[in-house]
Amino acid sequence: MGRTVLVTGAARQLSGRFVRQIRRDPAVDLVVGVDTRRPGYPLGDLRFVRADIRQPSIVTVLAEYRVDTVVHLDVQGVAASPGVGRAAVKERNVLGTLQLLGACQKVPGLRRLVVASSTQVYGSGSRDPAVVSEGAPARAQPGGGFAQDVAEIEGYVRGFGRRCPDVAVTVLRFAHLLGPGAESALGAYFRLPVLPTVLGFDPRLQFVHEHDAVEVLAAAVRDPELVGTFNVAGDGVLLLSQAARRLGRPTVPVAGSLTPWLGMLLRAAGVDGISGEQFRALVHGRVVSTARLRAALGGPLEYTTADAFADFAAAHGPGLLAPERVGRALDRMEGALRHG
Repeated sequence: MGRTVLVTGAARQLSGRFVRQIRRDPAVDLVVGVDTRRPGYPLGDLRFVRADIRQPSIVTVLAEYRVDTVVHLDVQGVAASPGVGRAAVKERNVLGTLQLLGACQKVPGLRRLVVASSTQVYGSGSRDPAVVSEGAPARAQPGGGFAQDVAEIEGYVRGFGRRCPDVAVTVLRFAHLLGPGAESALGAYFRLPVLPTVLGFDPRLQFVHEHDAVEVLAAAVRDPELVGTFNVAGDGVLLLSQAARRLGRPTVPVAGSLTPWLGMLLRAAGVDGISGEQFRALVHGRVVSTARLRAALGGPLEYTTADAFADFAAAHGPGLLAPERVGRALDRMEGALRHG
């Protein structure tokens, strides 16, 4: 018999792409999607179950379909629907994962668990290494937020791995997800007509294209050697200033002490894409090593960081300032400065 794969958070955009990818795998007989809301994409032969992973009934779903592989994608940095507060997101992320792991522990046929995490687990500080490897410890962030969620989730996943040594566990720490249709906090930020930045800082950013994210998830399901914790990011780095110029978006520097208030005011006005946590990530930035993933896959991801951003910019730009005009203006300024 072939594999039976259960995907949590099946209504999410990334989950839909992954479901379509994994259904084409000849080794997979059945894909079961679980979410509290019905997916907006065509279900085809996907067996969709409306269920909440925070409820004990998830054990029944795992047992009924004899699931041997669980791909946990119901970990999110932003609310799935408008009006959902931070407390509800944390409950779904942390308590939902804890309940799911408890259910997985009760299923004797489970052989593989894949969990989507984030490079935000490393935090972002002035004393961080220039390039962070998977061996770096998770760091609790001031004020909690998504970074704290994924740190707690990974702690629970490590505990599950110790209790269930027969289950192969893979944790994928994704960099900021970008692409034409990517759902991410940073994607919402880059769609703003004007980009608020933290005065005096130009953070280094890494991105992973949604196509590569799906490919890595599929590899984690089918490759028995892809076990452990892996950073997932495109090669290369972009500075925030470079990203803004390529997107044609003007920037407005804001004093760091004012950023929490600005984030709250924007959200109160119905402007998504920026928050106090988002601003903290835009101070120092974060760059991670992907050496382990390259070794496991036999090479780099298809899209570099610059490629992923270019694909996003093509779908959501140009902004108020044409990148070509910005580039010519900067060239003229550079020439004027060089000649005194």
